[in-house]
Order: sequence, then C-alpha cells, then structure tokens
Amino acid sequence: MKTNKITISALSVALAVTTLLASSCSTMTGTQKGAVIGTAAGGTLGAIIGKKAGNTAVGAIIGGAVGGTAGALIGRNMDRQAEEIQKTVPGAEVIREGEGLVVKFDSGILFDVNKSDLKENARTNIQNLATSMKNNPETDIMIVGHTDASGSDSYNLALSQRRAESVRSFALSNGISAARLSTIGKGESEPIAENETESGKTLNRRVEIVIVANEKMKAEARANAQ
Repeated sequence: MKTNKITISALSVALAVTTLLASSCSTMTGTQKGAVIGTAAGGTLGAIIGKKAGNTAVGAIIGGAVGGTAGALIGRNMDRQAEEIQKTVPGAEVIREGEGLVVKFDSGILFDVNKSDLKENARTNIQNLATSMKNNPETDIMIVGHTDASGSDSYNLALSQRRAESVRSFALSNGISAARLSTIGKGESEPIAENETESGKTLNRRVEIVIVANEKMKAEARANAQ
C-alpha cells in the first residue's frame, strides 16, 4: 500500500515554464503544440499533462513524436479526433497534447469494484470510442490500466492488466484491428493524486487509452511537410 507520486525533474519544469511563457501556450491550438514538440524537450509535455495522465501515457506520446511541420500536421489530425470523441463519448475525459491524445475513464465508469468485466453502460462508451477509432484508422492505440494503492502490489498489477485486456477485447469485438491495440497494466505505480484520501483514490483508479499516429500517418505528414 505504498504511496508513489509522479515526479518531474527540475529541468523539465524549467523547460515547461520557458516554453509556456514564450509561446503563450494557453492560446495555442493542439496543432501548434504539435509543432513545438519537435524543438522542446519531452519533459515539457510531461509537465503539461503529468498531473492528468500517468508516465506511460506521456512517454507514448513523446516517444512517437516526429516534430516540426510534420508534427503540426499530425496534431491537426489529433485535434479533429479529440473533438469527435468529446462529442460522442460523454463518459470520457479527453486530454489533447502534442502529437497524441489520451482518453481517460474513471474505473468506476467502466467496472464494478474489484471486477474486470465491463459494465453495460461502459460497453456503450467503448463502442462509441471504437467508432472513432475506425473513423481514424491511421493510429495506434495503447490501453493502460491503473489502480489505487489499496491491496497488494501484485493484486493491483493483475487487476489493472485484466481491465486493460477487457477494454481491448471489447474494442476487438467492435472491429478494431488487433495490430493497432496494445495493453499494459500499471497497478498502483502511476498515481495522479494522493492515495491517502478517497477522492484521490478515485482519481487513481482509471483506464487511459493513448492514441498516437501510426507509421503511415507519420510518413504522410512528412511527405506533406516538404
């Protein structure tokens, strides 16, 4: 039942502050932020969304970024998909940064306590999300399960993996290619809030669906950027 916190290095925070001040980030579109990723350190992105999503989600977006004008074009595509998801999946929080996006569900929306079978209403949410995935086929999707710190490390890790797999299985049944989908369970290791309070635990119990450009979209963006 240990408590872990997402930490961002002092250098990352400094870079984030510099970038935000220089770029007036509060007024930037997602497309413009996509262009910034190519020249700013990856820690900047971590500082921006690190309190909303886990390190695994942040790392997936940073690791897949191409930057520059191509990154801006990818960001424009992600803007469109984020808007679509916000309109069609009311149970989800959409976090849009850089060249990717994170669709986040509180575990309580998807699952009963200590269960990994999707609730009936959750199936509608994932079905609507799968429709958006099909409308935007040039993306890869990582499903990340998280728990709070109640219970043992091993139990939480297994539960988070089962929940991620449940979401993947239902997405597969709704026509999403297995080649696009990956899963990982992080258990209690990536909290976004304190585990000492019930409200914090609720925030930590979540499933994050990370959407990034696949190689085809990246190649097209590079070609169009020339």
